[in-house]
Amino acid sequence: MLKKFKLIALLSSALFLTNTAFAGETTADWLLSFERMKNFKSVTDKTYAKECGECHFAYPAGLLPSASWEKLLNATALKNHFGDNAEMDAATLERVLDYATNNAAEKSWYKRARKIANSGQAPLRITELRYIKRVHEEIPANMIKDNKDVKSLSMCNACHTQAAKGVFDSDTVNIPNFPDYN
Repeated sequence: MLKKFKLIALLSSALFLTNTAFAGETTADWLLSFERMKNFKSVTDKTYAKECGECHFAYPAGLLPSASWEKLLNATALKNHFGDNAEMDAATLERVLDYATNNAAEKSWYKRARKIANSGQAPLRITELRYIKRVHEEIPANMIKDNKDVKSLSMCNACHTQAAKGVFDSDTVNIPNFPDYN
């Protein structure tokens, strides 16, 4: 009986410690921070932040699975990146893609990223995710599409005041031109 217990304890410890390698987080980070559990890992790579953030909000990589990042971040796709040329040199592209895939939804401990990972989807657009559509479905079009300061759900940081920190809680939302919403 003691042998079985030791084996189970050893295997459980190994599994737990192995899983802490996700997104460079330690066991203490995961266990001690409620915020880390429910939001997204903020962007920590300067190259990713610079290259992606020059044209749009640099989305936390956990908002998409690695299959989506691989479709989005390749030389061919970047020539026509949603109507824009977003080409970058090979070394930069490799670094940006590595960061995005290494921090993608399925490699994250964060609760919301896990919901995205478990959806089985790999869309090209974050706004195509069922999870994103569902959590925004009650917001009227005039507050998003018809709002000159928002225009699209893809403009996360227009309403989510702490999006750059990976925080997308409803209590941090401030929809421009609609101060009383929420």
